[in-house]
Parts: sequence; C-alpha cells; structure tokens
Amino acid sequence: MHILLTRPFDNASELIFRFKSLGHVVSNIPVISINKKEYSKLDYSQFKGIIFTSSNAIKFLDTKPLDKNIKCFCVGEATEFVAKKKGFQNIFSAEGSVFNLKEIIMQNFKSSEGKLLYVSGEIITFELDKFLISEGLKVDRIINYTSNAVENFDENLINDLKNNIPDIVYIYSKNSALSFKNLIKKYDLQNQWMNTNLMCISEITSSVLNDIKWKKIF
Repeated sequence: MHILLTRPFDNASELIFRFKSLGHVVSNIPVISINKKEYSKLDYSQFKGIIFTSSNAIKFLDTKPLDKNIKCFCVGEATEFVAKKKGFQNIFSAEGSVFNLKEIIMQNFKSSEGKLLYVSGEIITFELDKFLISEGLKVDRIINYTSNAVENFDENLINDLKNNIPDIVYIYSKNSALSFKNLIKKYDLQNQWMNTNLMCISEITSSVLNDIKWKKIF
C-alpha cells in the first residue's frame, strides 16, 4: 500500500519507519513548515497541570524547570510519546481528538487543584482554553510555535506523486488541509483521488477537502 504523510519529516519519521516496517511504500511531502515562536517566561511553579495539543508544543518548550510529576494532558499517542521522552510521568492521553481531551481534563483535574498551562501553536481548531475557563478551570495559554503553508514543492516529489497516487493520505490539521488543497490545485491533481482514502484528524480538517472526490474520508 502507498501512504502519503504530509507532516514535516521530523514529525513523521517514526511513523514512516513503522509503516515501512509493515511493508508499505511511504511518501513524505510536508505541506506546512513549523517554526519556533518566542514566548514570555513563566513561573512554572504556579501550574498544577499542563496541556499539549501537539508534539511541537513540547519540542519548543523549555521543560527543564517543570515538575515532571505534574498532571500532563496530551491530545494523542504521538504527543504522549514526546512527553514521555521529555520525562513527564503523570500523563493522561486522548485518542488524537481535542474533544476527547477536554473530557479527560474535566474528569481528572479540578479547579481546587490550581491552574493549568495550555501550550499550543498559533492556529488551533478548537479554543480549548476558553472552553475549560467556561467550565470553571483556571487556564493560561502560551503560543510557542507557528505553522506556515509550504508554497514551493520539490518537482521530483510532485512528479513521483503524479505517477503513483497514494492509497491513503494523512492530514493532521486544518492548516495542512488548506496547504494540501493548494498543492492539488497548483499541480492540476483535482481528479486523481477517487481511489484514495483521506485520513483526517477531525471533521473540521476534512471539511476543507470535501469538494475533492475521495474513495472514502475517515
């Protein structure tokens, strides 16, 4: 099976290895670039829980001053994996959905425990911090990275894509979906996906690509 991953290689390398070890052909065409964003220094001692909705939020955070036994809420397995590598011990993980994550937070963190720190990118599909605040929790959000659409692609990668349209495409964010749609239009690939399954992290993400004819959308 031919699988296309659209995340930057640093974020996709482990998944690429896992798919290849199962005998799949894997292509990697990053449609966004991830860049660190400077943020105000914080007194981490005031927080009793921390929330990560992407592995990039962990990678671009100075975690050395943080108590690694703090309650750590992760959006999914990939984010949890990076959190463990950084030394976090008390991790609660959702199944790749921010909507599942908010329920896990509500079940496992009480307002009486103190304040939560929410670390995220500039663009989010759901204002998790505002929801949690509306439910009575105290939350501070910091933005420590940005994601920008890739506009110019390696022509060799595009030619390979045209000659071997993948069986599955993975899209991880609304921003990635918008960038991938621009790629499709730029290289006149609108009618090439009828035998391809589209795998998206959420319905908000998949809605960007609904006007493309896919075999099936998950």
